[in-house]
Amino acid sequence: GSGAGNDAFVARALTGENGRVIGIDMTVQMVEKAQTNAEKLGYQNVQFKLGEIEDMPLPPNTADVVVSNCVLNLVPNKKQAFVEIYRILKPGGHFSISDVVITSELPVGLQQAAEMYAGCVAGASLKNDYLSQISEQGFENITIQAEKPISIPDDVLEKYLTESEVEALNKNGSIILSITVYGEKPKHLG
Repeated sequence: GSGAGNDAFVARALTGENGRVIGIDMTVQMVEKAQTNAEKLGYQNVQFKLGEIEDMPLPPNTADVVVSNCVLNLVPNKKQAFVEIYRILKPGGHFSISDVVITSELPVGLQQAAEMYAGCVAGASLKNDYLSQISEQGFENITIQAEKPISIPDDVLEKYLTESEVEALNKNGSIILSITVYGEKPKHLG
């Protein structure tokens, strides 16, 4: 989900002039916009490709680093997304992913709300399941580098939940978390 290219341009500053950055987005419009932005900025070492995270248009062992910012919770097949991240990383490469997870199931009203989906909440996985999917792909040194509760204001919750559901959700504390996860592809495979 490279969008208009902002994260790719930040990554470019970190890789330097000799580094290469590849952004991937699933919409033609965003790929075109990002490429136009790169051209306007004169960036020769940033490119954008059309593709989905579950089937990235890159050969195996291409990337030293994979970054993602609040995209995987929107992906229907998160397991396949982690398979692809593992596939395109070079041995010894790593990922850093910021995402939204939950600590217990969301009430049905929130799961079905388009506003919650657009806000990266409705598609969120249980935190333990999310981390297990990463581990199952063979990543090592998996660490949560940052974790912060996300609060949804009562006036928003009341659009989708009954008063008793809002009270129960608030009583349990924040079950929605923003996390940043780091993991490495093993250096020595096989």
